[in-house]
Amino acid sequence: MEIWTLTGPSGTGKSFRAIDITQKYDIDGVIDDGLFIYRGTVVEGESAKLAATKVGAIKAAIFNDPKKAETVRKSIRKKSPDSILVLGTSDEMTDLIIERLGLSDGKQEIHRIYIEDITTEDERSEAKTQRENYGKHVIPAPALELKRSFAGYFLDSLGLFKGRFRHQNEKTVVRPSFSYIGEYVLSEKVISDIVKLVAEEDKAISGVIMVTQDPSPGNYVVNAAVRITSACSLWDDMQRFQQKVKDAVEQMTAFNVAEVNVEVRGIEYHGRY
Repeated sequence: MEIWTLTGPSGTGKSFRAIDITQKYDIDGVIDDGLFIYRGTVVEGESAKLAATKVGAIKAAIFNDPKKAETVRKSIRKKSPDSILVLGTSDEMTDLIIERLGLSDGKQEIHRIYIEDITTEDERSEAKTQRENYGKHVIPAPALELKRSFAGYFLDSLGLFKGRFRHQNEKTVVRPSFSYIGEYVLSEKVISDIVKLVAEEDKAISGVIMVTQDPSPGNYVVNAAVRITSACSLWDDMQRFQQKVKDAVEQMTAFNVAEVNVEVRGIEYHGRY
């Protein structure tokens, strides 16, 4: 397996540039912040960006947990990529990751790329500003691949159309817990209003009784109790309503929703229920 590394200080745009490098050198896999990404798909690992603290994020990024490292090792062996790109803040860090994941026998050449060689000072400065002022981190994988793991976090897709398939060239911006500047809270009234707007446009729903939320990062859940019309096709219409609520909340708040639970509490017959 051919091994490449991309190193540079934290927040200088390594993850953002990773996809460009994999395309240029036809690299199959990426190891970035605890994740093994293979041809645009997150295969294994736990993102360091899910950690509650910076120390926790560092430990996850260098695969400090032997059990998690072994799980990723097995996935890499199973996929057997011809080449892999390892991201880190220094050669020492990438070498440690390579060792812990068993990527090298110590004899093969490692192709090293440095962020300073592929970006300008202005580009690195802008990346640093996005990290420090807005808490934005990039993951070199499509948002669709990250939705389950990053429920309740800000996700913003950066689609690029250079390649044959969009998802293979897509990057995602995420705001991890440890990088939040202050606290971002969505009141239940905001969520309730969104659900009611969706319900008003849905002929199967005659009214919204109550809306609650569980805004926990990693498991953001919306609960809605509704009345339905007698003409409603219960299963199909409620599934459609679930999806419409999920799409509306994500679009209007930038939060990724893990679940939408709909409880039917009444049926309206000709204006009476």
